[in-house]
Amino acid sequence: MLPDEWKPLLVERGLRAFRADQILQCLYRDYITDWDAATTLPKDFRETLKREFPINVPKLLATDSASDGTVKLLLGLADGASVETVVIPAPGRLTQCVSSQVGCAMGCVFCASGSRGLVRSLTADEIVAEVMAGRQFADAAARARQGSGIGLTNLVVMGMGEPFANYDETMRALKLINAGKGPNLGARHITISTCGIVPGFEKLAAEGLQFELSVSLHAPNDELRSRIMPVNKRWPIDELLSACAAYTRKTGRIITFEYTLVKGLNDSRACAEELVRRLRKLPSCKVNLIPLSPVDHRPDLETPDEATLMMFLDVLMKGRIQTMLRRSRGKDVAAACGQLRLRTEDGK
Repeated sequence: MLPDEWKPLLVERGLRAFRADQILQCLYRDYITDWDAATTLPKDFRETLKREFPINVPKLLATDSASDGTVKLLLGLADGASVETVVIPAPGRLTQCVSSQVGCAMGCVFCASGSRGLVRSLTADEIVAEVMAGRQFADAAARARQGSGIGLTNLVVMGMGEPFANYDETMRALKLINAGKGPNLGARHITISTCGIVPGFEKLAAEGLQFELSVSLHAPNDELRSRIMPVNKRWPIDELLSACAAYTRKTGRIITFEYTLVKGLNDSRACAEELVRRLRKLPSCKVNLIPLSPVDHRPDLETPDEATLMMFLDVLMKGRIQTMLRRSRGKDVAAACGQLRLRTEDGK
């Protein structure tokens, strides 16, 4: 529940409204996973909370740690499904990548999340539970190092699943994560990543929130993008970029385009030049170039060499497109979305 929903709901059940602030403190500052741990609340009130508001906590099924400090967590949900979240450290920041669905229906060729299709969408409380699990893990690691460490600074909904295909539950979760009496993470530190479900742009623009938005593009034209991302057959590039331009004009927010570079597929100079021509028509944008993280189910897809990466970056920069070459993290633990889940399922 959102913070402002607690007080009227408690009053409706004959409970005292001021307890709402204590509940929020216990849930989002003290990280309780059982109402018995909420010792600031009277025992009889805790029993009422157990009956009325049970806390469902995911089970930590597996972890993988990479040499660069990236940690992937596999969380087991109440129905036996599992979902991944990744904690990624960098100088001065700590980013968590969370999932919005179990599996994915989008079928992008280099994505392990969608290689076996969609199982189901996550509920808002399950998405929030991912965030809390990541925060607890990061805090425990900091204590183990006998230092305070850096708390969670950024959140990206860029894990398993398509957020706009689970719009209502994802937005409810993010509003709670953003809430001052909730986890209290600033809206500009929260990024939603979509593969290009066009109706979601208008809905998000109407929210009036300052969440960041990124779009998985991965190709400069319909022929190539439809091969990489089947969603392009429903919403082709021209329609997608028109929605992006409308979103920027309405909100003033700059969209970031994610472009995963795959050797011999979308990494040519011609692709880079065509991408510049398309993106220069937009009011403003940014591009993240991402070298492919190899995935087990597509061994034929390879990462481009360094010279190709730098060539592609150079073409975009000379074309006056604000661009960053983002180095893949967690390669030695197969940190690309969905891989830990698939390995665990195959192990079973």
